[in-house]
Amino acid sequence: MNFLTLDDLDVAGRRVLLREDFNVPMNHGAISDAGRIDAALPTLRELHERKARTIILSHLGRPKGAADPALSLKPIAGALSQRLGIPVAFAEDCVGPVAQAACAAVQDGRILLLENVRFHAEEERNDPAFAAQLATLADIYVNDAFGTAHRAHASTEGVAHLLPSAAGRLMQTELEALGRLTDHPVQPYICLIGGAKVKDKVEVFRHLMERVRAFCIGGGMANTFLAAQGIDVGRSLRDDDLAPATAILALAKERGVAMHLPTDAVVAPAFDADDQAHVVDIGAVGGSMILDIGPRTAQAYAAIVAQAKTIVFNGPMGVYEKAAYRAGTQVVGQAIARATRNGALSVVGGGDAAAAAHLLGFAEAVSHLSTGGGATLEYLEGRTLPGIAALGKTEAYRA
Repeated sequence: MNFLTLDDLDVAGRRVLLREDFNVPMNHGAISDAGRIDAALPTLRELHERKARTIILSHLGRPKGAADPALSLKPIAGALSQRLGIPVAFAEDCVGPVAQAACAAVQDGRILLLENVRFHAEEERNDPAFAAQLATLADIYVNDAFGTAHRAHASTEGVAHLLPSAAGRLMQTELEALGRLTDHPVQPYICLIGGAKVKDKVEVFRHLMERVRAFCIGGGMANTFLAAQGIDVGRSLRDDDLAPATAILALAKERGVAMHLPTDAVVAPAFDADDQAHVVDIGAVGGSMILDIGPRTAQAYAAIVAQAKTIVFNGPMGVYEKAAYRAGTQVVGQAIARATRNGALSVVGGGDAAAAAHLLGFAEAVSHLSTGGGATLEYLEGRTLPGIAALGKTEAYRA
């Protein structure tokens, strides 16, 4: 690691501006999934125990630079208080007199949550003056919001240049786990990849092609690869432009990387015709829609997973939200869980992949479940994430 962590900081009695990702789903003011809140608790507990004066920044939804009561972070303060067992104060703004007064009142070991930072349009513009206002609130900046690390916003990138900055425990965990996928991964290394479109993950394929030995492909993108090989996929979802898939297949052949595609599939005449779902060989789709990999494909992928030492799962194998089309992802997930118990490193990354892991019960069985959606995808593409690049460097700190 070449970034600072909480291990490098003396936080006792100091104001710590902590960027978290509390962009959680809400239903009429109630939190419907507290996963991102729970993921932040280790950092919050540590700062509390080390007597820091913790001031939390976060966003919620897309308020478009204006206050929106429906997107207030106030309910998050209550959820944090309940989980931490200590009162978490709330301020009605994140800058200005209200925020300044609230931050000045924070005592050692106490926690304050500021209002939605995206209520100010300057946040997403990474406005230097707005970042400077945020910086006046604290002595130290800690970024624990991996899910927003791919955004160059004032609270994720701008303020990091104005205060001593470091990674929180969640950010540290994410970077350590994802780093093991790209820096000298243990072989055999495979990637199970799904999702709707090949064009959305071209750079993931290209970046991982230098590292993995095989891709096991499902979801809508498998249909595009099949079509690129001249296979009729009927009415299945696929990219109109087959050129990216053709190029990826050619690159895999050149690099000697196996591209495993479905040999059978679960199909139906229409997306909502679940009662007519049935299994066919991949060459016999006809006028139907492919909605999951078939059982033979699922078992073949599971056998490949069983031999792997490093595994990344970056997309479901089918329409896992529906019972008729989740068996493929379920079988693959169970195989990942078994391989992990046998010593493999397994990382589930991406929003749909994580949601599938939770729904199908293998989220707790993998080595690491990434909290990032777009951030995880961009990391796997090999991009530099602004929120990470801005963190304090160990070399400069220890020089």
